[in-house]
Amino acid sequence: MKLNNQLLVCSIFLLSIFNLNSNVDAKIRHYRWEVKYEFKSPDCFKKLVITINGRSPGPTILAQQGDTVIVDLKNSLVTENVAIHWHGIRQIGTPWADGTEGVTQCPILPGDTFRYQFIVDRAGTYMYHAHYGMQREAGLYGSLRVALPDGEVEPFSYDYDRSIILNDWYHKSTYEQAAGLSAVPFVWVGDPQSLLIQGKGKFDCSKPGVAATDCNATNPECSPYVFTVVPGKTYRLRIGSLTALAALSFEIEGHNMTVVEADGHYVEPFVVKNLYIYSGETYSVLVTANQDPSRNYWAVSKMVSRNNTTPNGLAIFNYYPNHPKRSPPTVPPSGPWWDDVNSRVNQSLLVKSHPNYIHPVPKTSDRVIVLLNTQNRIDGGIKWSINNVSFTLPHTPYLVSLKQNLLHTFEQTPPPDVINGYETYNISEVAPNVNATTSNSLYRLKFNSTVDIILQNSNTLSVKNSETHPWHLHGHDFWVLGYGNGKFNATEDPKKYNLVNPIMKNTVAVHPYGWTALRFVANNPGVWAFHCHIESHFYMGMGTVFEEGIEKVGTLPSSIMGCGDTRRFIKP
Repeated sequence: MKLNNQLLVCSIFLLSIFNLNSNVDAKIRHYRWEVKYEFKSPDCFKKLVITINGRSPGPTILAQQGDTVIVDLKNSLVTENVAIHWHGIRQIGTPWADGTEGVTQCPILPGDTFRYQFIVDRAGTYMYHAHYGMQREAGLYGSLRVALPDGEVEPFSYDYDRSIILNDWYHKSTYEQAAGLSAVPFVWVGDPQSLLIQGKGKFDCSKPGVAATDCNATNPECSPYVFTVVPGKTYRLRIGSLTALAALSFEIEGHNMTVVEADGHYVEPFVVKNLYIYSGETYSVLVTANQDPSRNYWAVSKMVSRNNTTPNGLAIFNYYPNHPKRSPPTVPPSGPWWDDVNSRVNQSLLVKSHPNYIHPVPKTSDRVIVLLNTQNRIDGGIKWSINNVSFTLPHTPYLVSLKQNLLHTFEQTPPPDVINGYETYNISEVAPNVNATTSNSLYRLKFNSTVDIILQNSNTLSVKNSETHPWHLHGHDFWVLGYGNGKFNATEDPKKYNLVNPIMKNTVAVHPYGWTALRFVANNPGVWAFHCHIESHFYMGMGTVFEEGIEKVGTLPSSIMGCGDTRRFIKP
């Protein structure tokens, strides 16, 4: 096992400098995980699933603000590497623990045990998931819940606390999907076969061509997930999405939901019937069990933003003492129209900081980077590109390359801050994009500078088609300054920014034919990925990387090395 004393020293140091109000009582939360393949039937169809200690979703990590989390992870996949990202944890002082293969670490080899160690510095709702290839959609994910320090209270009250992960589910292996995405001609992954609620769904085993040996509708593994509630009580549902492709709507039949938290930040409460949630986002909603207690109710997830064939995911909202397997007497809600973009944008606009928890936003920025999302043909294949650059990962992690001055391991010409010809680019039409290229270059940000990112959506290679992209930034929270339709106007649109109470998030959607403006301070030394959280899109090149304050990063642990040019730093 590769253990690093400097990690523990760093953790103790961080506890002293961040004044987390819980220094005396901070605990070490130690987990031992074995990651391996097992045959599972989460939607009744049997396939290989990546599990943690035999489970998918994996164990929920429970901690308190200021605690140190230690996860000793044994890779028992036999023929596959692995890495796990702690989604929403900023890794202040421990950038090597971010868990992003190719960016902050080498992958964990089969048979090896790797220690992740970091401090959870802020209360909230987070997740963890694989960050190697497309493994996340093979079942390697789970919830991470951080409570406030003792004596501190939240701006809302509830009786019980639950974590729920929403997911989509494919029957093809990630290898088959990746091979198709890289092939010439291109083979798209298609719609997911099922939607899972806390790891459970229902595939129609009676479909033509589905063998009885592969699909068993009576398998208890795919019985609906059950939320058991006590009449009159209020529940905090911490809902996270780790879909590979789908944007989702989630609702509980007959019950309103009050949104109170987003990505670890309290929001000005607002009420919804259905919650739109994109891959990588987390929300806390309050639900009161105030309906007729003599029956049960449906909880439904529905795929939106794409015209699709995927059936809705179903769970049971079970009023105690009704039997938990008692199906509701009604037809499940059908959910909103898949192409109701206005409703989704309107919800995005509602998410603002709670008035008592506003983090003041810098009024101006030092740098503006406009990231134009396009689909491109490169060498006969189809790729996603940012400013005509389709991102690829290097064999040597950036963190090591930059800290050890191995600059030959990745391209040194940085990607552009804005695409050449952006002013005349027509985002509403299919563009040839013949000058696109692949690259593993990155953005170098001045430490402590304020950076604006404009995510600009456009038409794909299909006529009259623009897709929703949820973008996730590692190592940071950002202020969401605004959304807009059409092409971003650098003169007029910044006048509409919300500089009063913008929400801070780590994941945000850019809507079809629209733009989303973000602002963050580059004050976390390290190297941080910024990418679309749709698995196939990131695999196809929709991402980039930011470096900031690399000279301030401490001594790198040897455990993150062992690939590419990092081998020279491994002592024999």
